[in-house]
Amino acid sequence: MEEVLRIGPLALPLAPLQLFAAWWLGDALAQRRAARSQQVWGWHGWLLLVCGLLAARAAFVLEFAPHYAQPAWAAFDIRDGGWTASVGMIAVLLYGAALWLKRHALAPAAMVGIATALALWLGAQGLRHAMAPGQAPLPTFSAVALDARTVQLDQLAQQQGQPLVINLWATWCPPCRREMPALLQAQREHPDVRFLWVNQGEAPETVLQYAAQHRLPPAQVLLDERQELGRLLRSSALPTTVFVDAQGRQSALRVGELSTATLAQHLQPLLKPTGPDTDVPSAASPALPQSATR
Repeated sequence: MEEVLRIGPLALPLAPLQLFAAWWLGDALAQRRAARSQQVWGWHGWLLLVCGLLAARAAFVLEFAPHYAQPAWAAFDIRDGGWTASVGMIAVLLYGAALWLKRHALAPAAMVGIATALALWLGAQGLRHAMAPGQAPLPTFSAVALDARTVQLDQLAQQQGQPLVINLWATWCPPCRREMPALLQAQREHPDVRFLWVNQGEAPETVLQYAAQHRLPPAQVLLDERQELGRLLRSSALPTTVFVDAQGRQSALRVGELSTATLAQHLQPLLKPTGPDTDVPSAASPALPQSATR
């Protein structure tokens, strides 16, 4: 299931839209419940939303604190999508519990609104996970890298025996350019993970110039002038990043800009050892397996 809602040329992240819809319906029911008791609901709905969001963001920033050390304002840049939803829900429940313990006149309305919003949000997340393809294998796709080698993506993922991160990007895409340093840093820090940058729809000269300026490894930059991989993954929004485990199965698909923190969050499941006898080859050598090359 796609993580974006398409409205014409726009691709809007689905999770924030679902959250806002759940909050809006919960707030509407809380207002009706308060009105029946001749109470004014007022700003409590907005306070609940802000309380939950602040707690969810703060918990995520604390968990990945080293990634937010420099620059300090990065903790407030919510474009990276770093949230700990469970902590946000706990904060909202504590807000309602505080009103209830104080025997506040709006406590019943708050509990109705909170219960409705959380039920809708959890139901939407459960539906998304149920409709997701799960750990599906990568689609059959081949492309030419900047070093003139032909890479067969699905074969590479299966035969390398190591996690794979595939980034769909374009030079004209500002979020793609902003997240590029985070991806390059992660590649240096995790030599046991292979990174591929699959350019979408641009001329080879444009990609080659950008890759040279930003020191992207030529063997790991693929040209997809027809944007075939985006269609196969059912994601035309940029940037899109696919995380593949050591068995060649898709672990996650992230639509939108990554920071070093959210990238680390998505890499965690891939870096877990699969067993004492797991033999993961080193990615230090730039050579690709013969079956994946021309």
